[in-house]
Order: sequence, then C-alpha cells, then structure tokens
Amino acid sequence: QLQLVESGGGLVQPGGSLRLSCAASGFTLDGYVTGWFRQAPGKEREGVSCIGDGLSGGRTNYADSVKGRFTISRDNARNTVYLQMNNLKPEDTAVYYCAASRGWASSILCTQEPGKPRYDQWGQGTQVTVSS
Repeated sequence: QLQLVESGGGLVQPGGSLRLSCAASGFTLDGYVTGWFRQAPGKEREGVSCIGDGLSGGRTNYADSVKGRFTISRDNARNTVYLQMNNLKPEDTAVYYCAASRGWASSILCTQEPGKPRYDQWGQGTQVTVSS
C-alpha cells in the first residue's frame, strides 16, 4: 500500500521555525517528484515547493511567497522529504500536504512551478498555525 504521512505541524509564533516531514511507505521517494502544498480556510490550494527525483538531480523549486524562507530536502535513507520553514508569518497558517508524482515529465514541470506536476499520491495533511 502506497502511503504518505506528514508530521511536524503545530503552533508557532511569528518569526519562528518548524520542520515538516513527509514519510513514504510502499514506494521510494527518490524515484518521485515530491511536492508540498498548503491550503488555508477559504483559499485555493497553493503549491509551495517541490523536489525532483534522484535521476533529475533533485532540483528544487519554491513559490515566490516562501522563497528564501523555506527549504525542501530529501533523506533517502529515511525515505522522507522535509520542509524546513523559517521566519514564519501569520499568512503561512494553513494545512500542509505532501504529494508525490512519478514520470520523466514531472521533474521538468517541478522546475517550472511546484504545483504543475500531476501528483497522484497525497498525505492527510498537518496543521501549521502561526500566531502570537
């Protein structure tokens, strides 16, 4: 059974940091593009970041809204992708989801925009709340 499980969300003050984890089971993340998305109440889902598969060199991409503050990475030994979030702002408050996409085109699409690949495996989400 293919599964993605997110963890690491929580309540943090503005300017603080969190690290989200996306652990895979049933498949190897190094063979997939992994993306992070978020959705705030009343807003559309936003592609936040993505990392290409191992064959593509694991190139990363970020939405303008998080560039310079968020960092995506992959630990192949743990079959886990991380999203390090620094200097968090109240507008970062949302449910964060990870998703995986396979195929040679996905890594190319990831370099264009994090939300562009066709993601077919999704996690259940983890809540991030930034508030004082």
